[in-house]
Formats: sequence, C-alpha cells, structure tokens
Amino acid sequence: MDPLNVCINTQTPLLQFATPDDGGRPLWSIEPDLAKLQLGVDYRFSPGGVTRMVYPLARRLLAEGSWKHVDWVALNPNAPETVRLPGITLHNVAIDRERMGGYGKVKETIWTTVHGLDEAGPKLSEDLFWTEDYGEYTFYNRTTAELMRTLDQDVDFDLFYVHDFQQLPIGHMLGTLKPKVFRWHIPFDAGRIPLQWRSVFATYLKAYDVVIVSSDAYREALKEFGHAGRVIRLYPFVDPAEYGHPSPDEVAPIVATKGIGPKDVIALIVARMDPAKGQDRAIAALAELAEEFPRLKLVLAGNGSFSSARAGLGLSKSATWRAHLESFARERRVASRVVFTGHVTQAELDALYERSAFTILPSTFEGFGLVVVESWLHHRATLVTTRAGVAELIVDGENGLLFDPDDPEALARQMRRLLRPRSSLAQKLADAGAVTARKCSIDAAARAEARLVGEVVEA
Repeated sequence: MDPLNVCINTQTPLLQFATPDDGGRPLWSIEPDLAKLQLGVDYRFSPGGVTRMVYPLARRLLAEGSWKHVDWVALNPNAPETVRLPGITLHNVAIDRERMGGYGKVKETIWTTVHGLDEAGPKLSEDLFWTEDYGEYTFYNRTTAELMRTLDQDVDFDLFYVHDFQQLPIGHMLGTLKPKVFRWHIPFDAGRIPLQWRSVFATYLKAYDVVIVSSDAYREALKEFGHAGRVIRLYPFVDPAEYGHPSPDEVAPIVATKGIGPKDVIALIVARMDPAKGQDRAIAALAELAEEFPRLKLVLAGNGSFSSARAGLGLSKSATWRAHLESFARERRVASRVVFTGHVTQAELDALYERSAFTILPSTFEGFGLVVVESWLHHRATLVTTRAGVAELIVDGENGLLFDPDDPEALARQMRRLLRPRSSLAQKLADAGAVTARKCSIDAAARAEARLVGEVVEA
C-alpha cells in the first residue's frame, strides 16, 4: 500500500501559543518559524493524553513510511492559522469568544454527564440539543468540518482520523465516503447516556467506518448501546523514549522547588484539576493516615486542561476545583502536607515520578489512565480506581492495587499496605507493572494502528 495522506482532528491542539497575558506576542497573524521561537516561552506542547498519544504515533508512522503527510486540524483560537513541523502541518481553528462560550458549555455538559457528575443538572442534559449553546457547538464542528473538506480538495486525503467526544459530529458533517476512523477517549457507559441523546449519538457514530475505544468494557457498552458498526479495542499508549530517568542528584533540586524535603514520603497524583479526577479522595485518605505516617505527603501535579487555559477555552473549572481541594485539605488539617505543583515540565514530571514512593489514580470515572503506564515506566507501584479503563489490565496485588473510589476507606487501606515498614509489595508491583506497560507502548500501538488503517483504507 502506498503511503497515506491523513487528516487528524482533535479538539486540543498539539501546540499552545503564548497570549499577551502570558507575556507572549500580541498577534499571530502570520505563519511562524518555530525554529525562531522559544519552547516554553512562545509556545508549549499541550498536556493531556490525546496529544501525548497522537503526536508520537504520527511521527512513528511517518518515519516508517506508512503515512506520507499529516494535516492536523484542531481548535486553537490564540494561534497562527498554520504551523509546519516535519511531515505535519497544523491547522488551527478559531471561533469568536461568544461562540466559544456556548461550545464550552455543551462540551462540559456532555463531559460531566458521561462521567456521572451531572453538574449541569438533569433539565439541561435533557434539553441539550434544543439550546442556543448547542447551536454554537454545532457551529464549531461545522467550521472544523468545512476546513477539513477544503483541505481535502487540495491534498486528497486517504483517511480522516477524528479524536474524542467533542469532535463526534465531524464524521457526519464531512459529507464524504472516504474512510473515517473515530477514537472515543473518555469512558463509555450506555446507562449514562440520556435517552434524549441516544438517537443523535447513534447517527454520529454511524458515520465512521471504525470506532476505537480504550477498554473491552467500553466495547461491550457500545454494543449494549445498539451501535452495529465495527468497534475495536486498542489500548492507549505512550512512547517510553519521551520519559527521562534523572539521577537522585538531579531530582533533589527540582523537587525541592516544589516543597518536597529529603525525608518526605511522596504519594503522587498526576492529573488536571477536575472533579472527575478524584483528588479529594486522596486528601481524605491522607488525613486518615497522617498520624500513623507523619512523613507522608500528597503531591498533586497538574493544572488545567486546554479547556481551562487562557490560550484555550478559558473555562474556570480547574481554578474552582483547586480552591475546593485547598479548602478541603484545611478542613482535614493536612494542608501543609498537600503540595499543588501547578503545570510541570516533562523534566519536572520525570523528577516527581522518580521521587515518589508510589502513585495514585483516584478518578471517579476515567477513560483509561495513561499516568498508570507512566508510573510503570518509572518503575513505581500504583494504586488505581476500579472506574478506570486501565483497571482491566491490573490484577490486584500483582501489578497494582485497586480500590473503589466510592468507598471512603478503601484507598487508605491500600496505601497502608505500601507504607508498612519493610514491605516488599511496592517493588513487586513495580516489577510486574513494568512488564504490563509493554501492552501500552508505541511499538505495539504503531503495529496495531497501521494494520487497522490499512484495513479501513483498502476495504
């Protein structure tokens, strides 16, 4: 098969550019030369699982010759229209701030409903498709689809590869019979989809030749939902080459800037500030264990998502959730033992993993949980919510510890097993986890994705 021209679509862009408020350049009216810009000052790579997966995959398949060129379309209102990287052209979609607000409300309503948070309330969820905000959501997706169609006229794509729930209508709106693949990155539970949404979701899903999900449970849930199209499970993945393993001498000064002392025992959570991430569960567990383990500290690494960033949708969710967590830690009298790092660089993240005694994924509901794989790559034991897709890869007590996020004492019980003096359990879990991580490596993913894309294009 000849190398493919592929159009990738995500909500979150690969690169986020500095805004005037960040001290960056006031306007991005021309296509910039990245070689003349400073990473970390003028722009940064977006945090989050989707971009951390898609970019390494694209680079790998381009290098192997499976793909010829990638045009990547994403929402990025504070960015130049076009940015070029080797083999990849980024196309940034901009919509005005008022429309962005409506889009953001719909996106958050879908997110909270699917995750069982129901912050929007049942009435808004039921009437979602009749609201003015939904018109803005549709406008954004239509604008994106029209750009992709225009690019197709010039490039002649062999495949459209659309990622995540915000972009679900795109396949239906493209109006083409060319192959389309959709990857659903968040949890899928048919029981959480309101009845008023089902026919709309079903129509959108039918537009794709293949739907990819992150766990076998989600694949079965899509069948229960009534989707008759092809659904496959491909585990999310990371590129181990992107992770460093700094020495203790390199780690110490980095973590010291975060308020971590040499005698502290660190439980690490890597997640954006979001109620679905369940950091409050870990603070409650810390409070229960505080007297028994006086050196234990909880480190919360991460800030907001693209939706919360000034360069993104500008939603206030992350700041609100962090304020709640800070207040909760004070109420439980452990505020001095909870460290909020905010956004961290990759070097800082590597140092935090290396310094941690173990990691925790306490989410109330999680599409997969790539941070568990990251923990395994750093040879750390991990405690994982049973509500995460990655939980199906874990045998409790063998390569990780599982807990029910709705059981107030479950996490503390599992943490205590790792914190007991002279316990060898953490080493055992880390050793087995490093083996399990191979199932979520880019090597395995590239083979599976290339095979799938080949089947779809040649069908």
